[in-house]
This record gives sequence, C-alpha cells and structure tokens, in this order.
Amino acid sequence: MTAQSGRDMLLKLDQTGTGSFLAVAGLRTRNLSFNAASIDTTDSQSVNRWRELLSGGGVKRASLTGSGVFRDAASDAQIRTLFFAGTIRNWQLILPDFGTIEGPFQIVALEFGADHAGEVTFDLALESAGDITFVAL
Repeated sequence: MTAQSGRDMLLKLDQTGTGSFLAVAGLRTRNLSFNAASIDTTDSQSVNRWRELLSGGGVKRASLTGSGVFRDAASDAQIRTLFFAGTIRNWQLILPDFGTIEGPFQIVALEFGADHAGEVTFDLALESAGDITFVAL
C-alpha cells in the first residue's frame, strides 16, 4: 500500500441539518478513533477462569479531533455557536481510499491559540451522539 496524503482526509459539517455538507475549517491535523466497551460475563463456571465477553454487547463510540485554522469568520461563528449551544449535528469524515464516516457528533472541546507571528488556530474535539455509518470507497 502506498502512503496517502494527510491533507486529503476531510472533515465536513452539515451546517443546516438538511444533509448539505460543507468543509468549515482548514484542518491541519485530524484523528479518528473508535472504541467499544466490553461486557464481562465471566463467572465461577468459566473454563480455566478465562474471561468471557458478551458478543455484540457494550457501548460503541467514535471520537474525532482536529486542529487548524477557520476558513472564514462565518465558519468560526458557526462552530462557536454549535459548541456553546451543545448542538448535535451530522458530520462527515472522508478518508481517501478507505471510505466515509458519517453521523451525529457533538463538539465537546474547542480551544483557540496563536503564535505572535502567526494566525489564530483552533483545536476541536467531537464525540459521537448516535448511529455512525461507514461507506467504503
């Protein structure tokens, strides 16, 4: 497998809740992680005391993080509004040569920073808030 360009990993927001996805920020770094909690069903009758797990049980979640610069003042205002209102909105993450992850997420962290000789940057963290879909490319 050849290396893929990180800039092709794209995060988009359904800005109006109508299914129209637009990129709202120039993300320089992005990270996606999936987690699934397990349910331990081990008891005194478990073979050789090995742990047993309930198949298909537990809570699944997806986390997205990114940092970069906002595309414009409107994008900055929209992200801040969603964060302060605690609004859950659909987001898409497009992973080149892999697929598209889509679903409802809430902004759970929003940080701003700046260097004396540079632009204002932000860090964003999203947590899944419902069913996440994956469509392979």
